Amino acid sequence: MTMVVGLTGGIGSGKSTVADLFAHYDIDIIDADMIAREVVEPGTPGLQAIVEKLGSDILLTDGTLDRAKLRQAIFNDSALKHWLNNLLHPMIREKMQAGIHQAQSPYCLLVIPLMVENNLQAMVHRLLVVDVTEEVQIARTRQRDQVDDDHVRKILAAQATRQARLDAADDVISNNGSSQDLQAAVSDLHQQYLTMSRPYA
Repeated sequence: MTMVVGLTGGIGSGKSTVADLFAHYDIDIIDADMIAREVVEPGTPGLQAIVEKLGSDILLTDGTLDRAKLRQAIFNDSALKHWLNNLLHPMIREKMQAGIHQAQSPYCLLVIPLMVENNLQAMVHRLLVVDVTEEVQIARTRQRDQVDDDHVRKILAAQATRQARLDAADDVISNNGSSQDLQAAVSDLHQQYLTMSRPYA
């Protein structure tokens, strides 16, 4: 059994950057967002079920899922969102478990943006939260996604509060500083996790 470190953080916190830094140490990364895309690729039961429910209008011309249209549909329809979660979450969880079992590194990183919101801490041995101020989240997300402040604030309101994530965390990386600070923080944690992972080997 490999030790599993859960990685989470709010939008614009820099989860992907942190995961990439751990990957430099040859740590296996299991990314829930990537798996969520895989379970709705053309030819999957996930995509077939969505098309049966919403019609082929939910597809782009190349046969892939129109994510923007799906996001819009569930944003205004809580029953549809519930249906979609019930369809996809078990598929995603199964693939995450398979990824954990296949991990070869001393510990693996399970990256789940909404880990605290969906109470998935039971899947991990330690929870690492990437923490930034709300101002930084808004600035980064606005720049990355080309959206206005109101849009970002709505996303923030739908996520767990910063405090709720910090309360759930075993470890915290502050990502308000420079990239050098971030690299140093990941390096320190990597050494700690190597030590902690020995009993699991």
